[in-house]
Amino acid sequence: MRTASLRRLTVGTVAAGLVLTGCGTTAEGGSASGGGDEGAISGLRFLVPNSPGSGYDTTAREVATVLEEEELASSIEVFNLEGAGGTVGLQRLVNEEGNAEMLMQMGLGVVGAQFSNQSEATLDETTPVAKLIEEAEAIVVPGDSPYQTLDDLVAAWQADPGNTPVGGASNPGGPDHLTPMLLAEEVGVEPTAVNYVAYDGGGELLAGILGGDVAFAATGVGEVAESAASGDVRILAVTSEEPVEGVDAPTLTEEGVDLVFSNWRGIVAAPGITEDERQRFVDAVTEMHDSEAWQQVLEDQGWTDAFVTGDDFTEFLTEESDRVESVMSELGLV
Repeated sequence: MRTASLRRLTVGTVAAGLVLTGCGTTAEGGSASGGGDEGAISGLRFLVPNSPGSGYDTTAREVATVLEEEELASSIEVFNLEGAGGTVGLQRLVNEEGNAEMLMQMGLGVVGAQFSNQSEATLDETTPVAKLIEEAEAIVVPGDSPYQTLDDLVAAWQADPGNTPVGGASNPGGPDHLTPMLLAEEVGVEPTAVNYVAYDGGGELLAGILGGDVAFAATGVGEVAESAASGDVRILAVTSEEPVEGVDAPTLTEEGVDLVFSNWRGIVAAPGITEDERQRFVDAVTEMHDSEAWQQVLEDQGWTDAFVTGDDFTEFLTEESDRVESVMSELGLV
């Protein structure tokens, strides 16, 4: 890889509609700050900016569950507002200025989408709360694919990139898009020749993989681990430095490809909330993170703990946005 900033895109300097109810429903009213500084947060709505079954969706629902189990919040409503790589949801959150009753699940995908979609709403308008996890990407093929190894796939991709479509649950600039673009550079496929098919969330992507609509896909390991265990898909490689526990697949570096890449996810709040309101969110999420229940979630999901809050997360987001914009520019994407 030509530069360390490309190889380790999400490491940074700190170390990247349809209403469905999660753990409970609540009306639009209520107050996340109700009851002063004591007691559980109530009336909280948790926006997921892409489809049910996606990595964001899974993460938000796990967060909501643990917050309620630990009695840090009650009757959280998790709802999906998908579109434009997460920037439809981002615009909704930005429009909720001063609303201390709403959080949004987000991550590297939304960072990239704000540039690729030329979004009017940007993450620097939001109130950063916490970075939660990092997760390796998987290079995955259907279970009946003729590609048994990464070398098999790369040979076909090099020979005819236009007829070797790759799917991902990210718009251009998101992790599922950047992964094959960076992989293409490493294995001698011209990035401009990559036939990338974007899906709005992991659920839609999995259907595309199983339906044979793409030759292979790049997506978070957690989104395909169960399907890989059942044999419906096959993971050819993972993008982490070390093999992922419970996943029978080598790393890219073990396969001779000099690329390490991590996706990440975090939480932001609406613009214009008070410092006390932000701190209450930070305190609740910190207690959640420190709980045995959340540590079990990390283990069960295969996520890497990457917890950062408040001003440190704000700094990380700024640096990550600058880094992603630079990489996208180098790849000719903006």
